[in-house]
Amino acid sequence: MLHARRPMFNLLKFRLRKAFTAILLTTVFLGISTVGWTPNSHAALPSGNAITDGKALLRYALPIDNKPVRELQRSLEDISNQLRANKRWGAISNDLKKANRVLDKPDKILASVPQERQETATGLIEQLKTDVASLQKLAEAKDKEQTKVERAKALDVVGELEQLMVKGFPYEVPSEYSNLPQLKGRATIAMKTTKGDMTIVVDGYSAPVTSGNFVDLVKRGFYDGLEFTRSEESYVLQTGDPDGPKGKEAGFIDPKTKQYRAIPLEILVEGDKQPTYGITLEEAGRYVDMPVLPFSSFGALALARPERDVNGGSSQIFFFLFEPELTPAGRNLLDGRYSIFGYVTEGKEVLDELKAGDKILEAKVTQGLENFING
Repeated sequence: MLHARRPMFNLLKFRLRKAFTAILLTTVFLGISTVGWTPNSHAALPSGNAITDGKALLRYALPIDNKPVRELQRSLEDISNQLRANKRWGAISNDLKKANRVLDKPDKILASVPQERQETATGLIEQLKTDVASLQKLAEAKDKEQTKVERAKALDVVGELEQLMVKGFPYEVPSEYSNLPQLKGRATIAMKTTKGDMTIVVDGYSAPVTSGNFVDLVKRGFYDGLEFTRSEESYVLQTGDPDGPKGKEAGFIDPKTKQYRAIPLEILVEGDKQPTYGITLEEAGRYVDMPVLPFSSFGALALARPERDVNGGSSQIFFFLFEPELTPAGRNLLDGRYSIFGYVTEGKEVLDELKAGDKILEAKVTQGLENFING
């Protein structure tokens, strides 16, 4: 089977466990925290533990540079941390005060929004003012569950606001990949399975070729009816082999060329202007550099590939089933080895139930087709 093979995954899993154990021992004996070990490339992200929310990772992956809106985002995201830490309502109140200070200066947010989108952005800012006021009342009432719900809604609005700041596609894909489909932006995929429905957001800003390939296959109906061929609890769920694990084909055969469509390894690193292609970060000597899209969230979606061919991926994909001990804060040994191109944003409970033998009934692009370019 042409995919991320079991021996390689088992080796990585073993190395992940060893690495995490080493970090814990260092923490104990040297009196330092894993926070201090997080690479500088994460400076744009909040300090502390690795981000495990796919939606948050997608927000940070947007190619924008507006400090006030990022401050607004961080203040609302921090509410979740405070709720987990024994309901620190005083800290939540402070987060909301920070959010209000940003919203009270809308011109600084609007400075990054193109003129033709400013009316929409202004409406979103007004919506956020209302949302923050609602959250303040919920915090005063110490309503934990409703605070979670309203915080999530407010962050979705922040995401919409940030999306308005994106001014075109930020770089050119190398010419050698111009024959491959590309996604110059984002797309949303609705996936129906035998266990329920999921929503996936794929990120062409970080992985345009890998995302474009997936969107193209979804448009073709390639995944409809395919089984999940591999499942490892708290690790991976894999699909995309058209003939099953023992079939002769292990990827997509383009009906026009009659050839296997091979997709290069594609990884955008924090601080880089465009992705690297055809080499793992380890092989490139970039041991502490972090991908913009990391394996730190349950439901990370990546392209599988042959063990010894970094450019041999095609149609086989796998969902990463987040296991805390395999994702130490700020580093994961799967990062930089496989191309992540999206996250499950809705239906994570469905993903958790899916096993080998379950099927994708239908996958459909519901948003973002205007960003798709056929190679």
